[in-house]
Amino acid sequence: MPPTWTEPGETGRDAVRYLWATASHQGMVRQNNEDTVFPQRSGESSGPTVLIVADGMGGHVAGEVASRLAVNAAASTEVDPIDRVAAGNRAIREEVAREPSLEGMGTTMTLMSLQADGTAHFGHVGDSRAYLYRGAELTQITEDHTVAGELASLGQITKREVDSHPQRHMLTRTLGLTRFVDVDEFDLKLESGDRLLLCSDGLTEMVDDERIAKIISEGTPDDVTWALIEAANTAGGVDNISVVVVDVIE
Repeated sequence: MPPTWTEPGETGRDAVRYLWATASHQGMVRQNNEDTVFPQRSGESSGPTVLIVADGMGGHVAGEVASRLAVNAAASTEVDPIDRVAAGNRAIREEVAREPSLEGMGTTMTLMSLQADGTAHFGHVGDSRAYLYRGAELTQITEDHTVAGELASLGQITKREVDSHPQRHMLTRTLGLTRFVDVDEFDLKLESGDRLLLCSDGLTEMVDDERIAKIISEGTPDDVTWALIEAANTAGGVDNISVVVVDVIE
C-alpha cells in the first residue's frame, strides 16, 4: 500500500487553494488517443475538486470509449473515490451490454479528490500513477497493478527493476473487464508547496523518475504538463501521454 504521510499539524487554517493544469497527447506512434483526463482545462479552486487520468485499452477506438465513459461517470458521481471508480467500471460494463462488439475494452483510472482542508482522497486501479513532489523529492504514491508491480510489492524485484521488467505492462487490475473491481483507496494530508502529478504510463515508460523530478521542480503547472509531454515525445512517444499537475497553495 502507499505510504502513510504525517499530517502537518496545523489547526484552524483557511481553505487550501489548488492550481492545476491538464494535458493529453497521442504521442509519436499511435494513430489515436485512448487516454482521457478530467478536467480538460487548467483551473483553480479551494476544493472540492476531482482530477482524473485514465488510460484506455481494447484496440482501435474501444480504449478511447472505455476511458471516456469511465471518466465521465466517475467525475459526475458525488461520492467517495471507491464509488467513483466503481461508477466508471459500471459505465463500461453497461456499454458492453448494449454493444457486445466492445467486449474486452477497459481502462486504468487514477483519481484524486482535493478537499478544502488540504486532504487528497485517492482511488486507483491500473498502472497510471500518482506522485507527490515535496521538499525537492519525488515519491510515487500509487502501486502499479501489473505483474511487475506486484512482484515489487512482494519484495521479489526492486522498484528500479519494475520499469524494465518484461511484464511491466501486464495489468492485474483494470476497469471494464469484470463486474466488480478492487480499488486502492488512501488519503494524503497535503502541505503548502506540495506538487502532485497524475500521469498515464505513456509518460513513465519514456521518462524515468529522476528526469520527471527535474522537470516538475520548476515552472507553472501548465509549463510542467507540456514539458513532461515534450520529454516523452522526444524520447520516442510510443504511447499516448496524459498529465495532470496540481500545486497546493495556502
